[in-house]
Amino acid sequence: MNFGQWIPYLVAFSASALTALLVAWTREHHISLVLRRNDLRAVQASHCTPTPRLGGLAVLAGLTAGTILAPREAAHLWSLILASAVPVALAGLAEDLGLRVPPAGRLAAAALSSLIAVATLQIWLTRLDFPALDLVMAWSVIAIPFSIFSVMGVCNAFNLIDGMNGLSGFTAVATASGLLAVAAQAADPALIWITLLLISALMGFLIFNYPQARVFLGDAGAYAIGHLLAWTAILSISRIGDLTPWAVLLIFFWPVADTLLAIWRRRTAGRPSDEPDRLHFHQLVMRALEILVLGRKARRLANPLATTLLMPMIAAPILAGVLLWNQPLIACAALAGFGGLFIATYMAGMALAAGRGRYAPAIKSRIRMIKASWVASSRLAQKAEFDLEDAGDRA
Repeated sequence: MNFGQWIPYLVAFSASALTALLVAWTREHHISLVLRRNDLRAVQASHCTPTPRLGGLAVLAGLTAGTILAPREAAHLWSLILASAVPVALAGLAEDLGLRVPPAGRLAAAALSSLIAVATLQIWLTRLDFPALDLVMAWSVIAIPFSIFSVMGVCNAFNLIDGMNGLSGFTAVATASGLLAVAAQAADPALIWITLLLISALMGFLIFNYPQARVFLGDAGAYAIGHLLAWTAILSISRIGDLTPWAVLLIFFWPVADTLLAIWRRRTAGRPSDEPDRLHFHQLVMRALEILVLGRKARRLANPLATTLLMPMIAAPILAGVLLWNQPLIACAALAGFGGLFIATYMAGMALAAGRGRYAPAIKSRIRMIKASWVASSRLAQKAEFDLEDAGDRA
């Protein structure tokens, strides 16, 4: 690339960084919105200082600015995807401003955004590289709702990992980088341009989100980025005939796996699937660092350090997806392998947490039941939550 070809990415990065700087700089004028939301008292809170949740505006500003300088084909495709994100971004922004949009309302906005994407792009998931399912996916009345539901899940997944310094942003950058690598292997200039633009805008935001978080993505940013990445992936599948959806799922593995685990954990515990808790993988790592290594009052260090420790684990399935982008069977097997490793690692962490509590003998007994029933693992998770608190109080 010559210098002129880098200008859109530099514009996207600069617009994102400057907007994030403005949000951080004017903190005192809008931090009351965060206080009104009681963010620090939320059960899933991972930070200890009131922090603006308007970082999504920075990423969207960068993406919009960069789009103005886009090549013709990329500009057409990207403009449609970016415009379709408006409903979900507005619903998330309303929540960030303290207007209390319920999860169902935000998911409905995500569905509307995906419906707009389907109508304007005229694409959706038509294959899953599984013979029996591909016959079903040939019917648009099934494939379109499935595509919309899948994108809604990705939007929610990125929202669940926002709140820890750099985690959602770096995961989004890694995901976009995986899609970029696939586009490069397929030699698709439009997809290369789109993914590079996403990376540029996200990096401008990350300067103010990691290691110290002066801004967070907020619901507007997390939901919108999930939507944009998911539809970029669907666009990639539709344009690259050899790209297997199994490889794409590997690229999106971490946020999706964490969300599915959270739903299973809550349902088997008899709680609503949208009820927040503090047993996500990243929260387990952060609290383990506090209790076992750094001390209870070291959250300012434990928070970004947890993100740093998790990044290799997040990157590994993405790398596998890039390497196996056109090999459906092996990519499917790799997905199963990473799924098993994810569960085993999580349960090992829960066992370590349980060993620090006064209920350790009882919990260790329950650990032996994991192989027989996932229900037992969910109950263990609930018990371990109390043990973590007990250990933390004594640390």
